Amino acid sequence: MHASRQRVRSAVLLAVALGLAGCAEQRTMKLDLGHGVTMELVRIPAGQFMMGSRESEEGHTPHESPQHLVKIARPFYIGKYEVTGAQWQAIMGENPSWYPGDELPVNKVSWLECQDFCMFMSRQVGRKVRLPTEAEWEYACRAGTDTRFSFGSSREALGDYGWYEENSPRKPNPVGQKKPNPWGLYDMHGNVWEWCEDAFNSSYAGASADGSARIAGDNPRNALVLRGGSWFSTWDQLRCAYRWRRPNGMRSGYIGLRIVVEAQD
Repeated sequence: MHASRQRVRSAVLLAVALGLAGCAEQRTMKLDLGHGVTMELVRIPAGQFMMGSRESEEGHTPHESPQHLVKIARPFYIGKYEVTGAQWQAIMGENPSWYPGDELPVNKVSWLECQDFCMFMSRQVGRKVRLPTEAEWEYACRAGTDTRFSFGSSREALGDYGWYEENSPRKPNPVGQKKPNPWGLYDMHGNVWEWCEDAFNSSYAGASADGSARIAGDNPRNALVLRGGSWFSTWDQLRCAYRWRRPNGMRSGYIGLRIVVEAQD
């Protein structure tokens, strides 16, 4: 491994160790959504990583360049699982999914509707709830790794970690059925696409180095960023670096979300 990449990875792993040893808040968090429904989140430590992918990576697209160093200055909590139908219904009063089910990831929800969900959930739990920034999402997905997937670069193990076109029954699957990534997050590869806070830009030119959301995009259709791939995706779309886009009002049976709560220490 190149020396500079080894230093970045070592810094991330050190941040994990310090975060687990010194944080006042717990490694995990459980939020009460009402109606007997809860949501589990995992604390992600501050740290730094190389965002995007090298041009030599199989499956690389120009949208993933230039690869650049991002520093996440503050820890945050992110959903251990994708938001489920039961969790959405507990907050919003209904499940709008094309593929409904309490343990299935909620689907057919637009970016705009996800903003409403975050607002109402914030009121319910008394904490600021939002979509992850694109940088936070990739940082959490990689979990200290710099390979194509959070478990390595080989495609052979992909079916152990995610649902996609080669192993799904052509629909979403209950959350948490596959192996988690090294930070204990499930379905970061596949099942449903996950909305991020950012407007889509065709490259990382001009992207900030602090992991904040990019509010202005360079596309004409109000496209927002989607990450992670879905049950309908090809293998290359499940890579940590892959980026997709859809208009902010788009709904589909292969689009859902995962939420973030900012840490208080």
